[in-house]
Amino acid sequence: MALQTVRFNRAVAPDFAQALKQRVNDYFETNKISRYATPGMVIKSIFMLALFFVPYALIMSNTFSSPWAVFAMWVLIGFGTAGIGLSIMHDANHGAYSRHGWINEMMGYTLNLVGGSAIIWRIQHNVLHHSYTNIDGMDEDIHPGKLMRFSPHQPLEKHHRYQFLFAWFLYGLMTLLWITAKEFRQIARYQKMGLIEPQGRTYRGVMIELFAFKAVYYVYMLILPLMISNVAWWQTLIFFFVSHFIAGLTLGLVFQPAHVMSECEYPMPDEKGNIDNNFAIHQLQTTSNFAPNNKILGWYVGGLNYQVEHHLLSNVCHVHYRKLSPIVKATAEEYGLPYHSQPTFTKALWEHGKMLWKLGRA
Repeated sequence: MALQTVRFNRAVAPDFAQALKQRVNDYFETNKISRYATPGMVIKSIFMLALFFVPYALIMSNTFSSPWAVFAMWVLIGFGTAGIGLSIMHDANHGAYSRHGWINEMMGYTLNLVGGSAIIWRIQHNVLHHSYTNIDGMDEDIHPGKLMRFSPHQPLEKHHRYQFLFAWFLYGLMTLLWITAKEFRQIARYQKMGLIEPQGRTYRGVMIELFAFKAVYYVYMLILPLMISNVAWWQTLIFFFVSHFIAGLTLGLVFQPAHVMSECEYPMPDEKGNIDNNFAIHQLQTTSNFAPNNKILGWYVGGLNYQVEHHLLSNVCHVHYRKLSPIVKATAEEYGLPYHSQPTFTKALWEHGKMLWKLGRA
């Protein structure tokens, strides 16, 4: 099962991408700043890692005797897990954290510390999602299996009528699936699609790495707390589940309202694999921002409330998105192109829920 070839039409409005690139470059040159991480980004990285590891250390040192206090630490670990994914590894695995490849590699592997796989994520996210955004059958972010329907091109099942109700619970299971079966299924699929070798890796090497990091994660995040923590074993299991549910729900609520929205399009290639648009315009048509004025939310979610900027400028560190947003919006409007954005996070979630309702019926 090889990856289908999709070709975007570069002849359509080529001036937009060129103008945007020039204006973004001018922004960095005029302000004499780097497109990579700032000192503030480094401080944020330390905070997110601390949000994960400090509560863990307090659990392992039995600092608290109350199960409720230990539970609170697991809650913080859940937010720390999502924070590491949103604000550290995401930029690093896009090569946007640093101009130095080894730093990006090192920071990208923070995903492995919280139970995931950097190499599998890069294939799913960078290769499939960013290259083929909202194209059914190629973008795995809109293909959650038969349980949910994220595209009008996917088969409609009876239970999809209720996905606007149960989707939120399934989002909470996201990271639990990552640490168990999902990535093992992905590596087998990606091998058949010929996607592993282009990453400079071998199937055997990635599989060994996957098993090794999973083993380390289960030992230090589950087995050791079961052995050392002063709460009952069944409480540790519940707290572990809740921690992952918080992380998964947080990630789901950030990523899904960016593409599964009424204003977003779902283009499909013709029988020859051609998309009748250029790549940059495709990203504008299939992506939506939310809560652009919410600085606190934007800080925690790694600037991914600016998904339009991220999809057009994925090699730029997210700390610059807020300042680049007016440039992107003005350029899109100048060329008569869409620039989708929901004013608040609540409105984005409401519209996403409405889209789930529509996709469950149409």
